[in-house]
Amino acid sequence: MAPDPDGQVTVTLRAPVGNDLLDAVVLRAAPDPGDDPKAPVWESLWVALTFAVPENQPVAAIVTTRHKVPMTQMPDTPRRGGQTPDILCIGSVLWDIIGRSDNAMRQGSDMPGRITRLPGGVALNIAMALARFGLTAGLLSTVGRDAEGDELIQACEIRGLITTYIYRSDDLPTDRYMAVEGSNGLIAAIADAHSLEAAGDKILHAFGNGSLPDPYTGAVALDGNLTIDLLSHMARSPLLAQADLRLAPASPGKALRLSPFMEARRGTLYVNLEEAGLLCQATFASSAEAAGGLLARGAVRAVVTDGAAPATLADHTGSVTLPPPPVHVARVTGAGDTFMAAHIASELRGAAPGDALSQALESTALYVSGETKI
Repeated sequence: MAPDPDGQVTVTLRAPVGNDLLDAVVLRAAPDPGDDPKAPVWESLWVALTFAVPENQPVAAIVTTRHKVPMTQMPDTPRRGGQTPDILCIGSVLWDIIGRSDNAMRQGSDMPGRITRLPGGVALNIAMALARFGLTAGLLSTVGRDAEGDELIQACEIRGLITTYIYRSDDLPTDRYMAVEGSNGLIAAIADAHSLEAAGDKILHAFGNGSLPDPYTGAVALDGNLTIDLLSHMARSPLLAQADLRLAPASPGKALRLSPFMEARRGTLYVNLEEAGLLCQATFASSAEAAGGLLARGAVRAVVTDGAAPATLADHTGSVTLPPPPVHVARVTGAGDTFMAAHIASELRGAAPGDALSQALESTALYVSGETKI
């Protein structure tokens, strides 16, 4: 039912005599939630009118509404644009399609297991982990205006992430990542992030339209799925010159894309032992050796992990090396992103270097054991 221009609705009754109940419900976006991540997203307005029709009266009722809007109108999904992000996560936002088996696997293995689809991508994995640690993350990426994209945006908002800065493309599909994991770790993976690469600097549109300050002075997590040209520009641009940059290569194959930040002496690098070797064109035996090598090549600060072996945090003031807790590995994809997010969250709360590294290792152990809900 919808009101006429005068705000009236004519209701035809089925029975000529008797009591009737007329309900009207409006579901709309809640007022600006401000900085409260637990604030309601929707609010509902409900009214009920009970009435009786006397004998020998016309079988109709006229109801006057206060607002001249269709009573069945459904608002668009609200975006949490009123929130100020604690950190920006710039990079890949996509669907992870993960096949996992409880058996050890190798190339050519055909094993029973489970195939799941989860929100993923380095930037999104970091943002979701940061949300679990109580921080509000804003996403800068590209997502297609397809069904998968709409579903992904909704999944992000359910997790308390700010999606208003995301560039929605009309002609680029939503990106995807596919991986196969066994009890012995990652067997193979393919990242289809072509839409992110094709979008280029359009993902930074929120800085140009005033949604975000330029230059930006807060914390920024940046992943290596962006093109080398865009990363090179961002390494030297005044846009992020005053930001607290945290850099992740996304994968060993993309580690060299972060070289411009080492040359510009900007940001904290989060890499594993293999990625550190690629950036330094060398082979390292430990995370401590790799962290020292990165600093020698121009890195301002580096955090190096090495699977179940000790991890190292190093800068010009010194280094800290700690072992991760022993744990049964139930999943691998997203572990590095969880580690990075946990470390960032600890440091933003003022934790000392050793404490921040320890907390990050413990959080990652819980994640890979399967105890952390995504």
